[in-house]
Amino acid sequence: MCRFRLWLFLALLFTAVVPAGAAEHPSLAQARVLYNAADYDGAIDAATAALGDPASVSPATLVTARAYLERFRIRLDPSDLERARTALSAVRPASLMPRDYLDLLVGLGQALYLEEDFGAAAELFDVALSRRSSLAERDALSLLDWWATAIDREAWRLPPDRRLGLLESVRNRMEEEVRRDPGSPPANYWLAASARAAGDLDRAWHASVAAWVRAPLRPETAEVLRADIDRFVTEALVPERARIRPEPEVAAATAALLSDWNTLKSQWQ
Repeated sequence: MCRFRLWLFLALLFTAVVPAGAAEHPSLAQARVLYNAADYDGAIDAATAALGDPASVSPATLVTARAYLERFRIRLDPSDLERARTALSAVRPASLMPRDYLDLLVGLGQALYLEEDFGAAAELFDVALSRRSSLAERDALSLLDWWATAIDREAWRLPPDRRLGLLESVRNRMEEEVRRDPGSPPANYWLAASARAAGDLDRAWHASVAAWVRAPLRPETAEVLRADIDRFVTEALVPERARIRPEPEVAAATAALLSDWNTLKSQWQ
């Protein structure tokens, strides 16, 4: 099981969403700012202060829920996850603007993921991805990785014959993503990782090489993508490819594969 570390652990940002001619409650606006600055305690306090405004109750409750989720990921305090679940259940979807509604879908998916209900989380993330046009690019990439990671975690719980169908959904989506955005970090990583998880080690190797070469197409994430692909190849893919060989040849095969990989990296710096 492999996970793309950069995007999964980024919190999706909140965007202020208010109708034309309307003003967002100052405490709610401040809660969004604090959440985006990773001040989750401050975001909870500010959002709580906004609950006195009837029009702000559901969006403020949503900010509170998402802040508790992020705090749980940092502190691993089960009470934060429980508070997040309670807050998410209290949100009235009809009171949300479309962007906040998308954030609700993401929050529900994250809560399920953090409860290790990965299959259900993937379903929520999939629906959110269908609405991602309103997300900033960074958040869309993060959401894509949440979805793929949830599928991957669920797939490894299943017997091999049932695992392949789930992994195929990741491969198919990432193939489309790479065609649309050749430098996409999650798409490049998961195209290789899903092939490896499905047992197609040759495809995983080719996808890894392509990911390394394509990484500079998105300069701002090239270094991190290459670091993750390098870790994937050296720690997961090379050992698996080498183990296919007879036991006496494994060490030599490992050395040869690592040499090939290092040569490729030096040629495409």
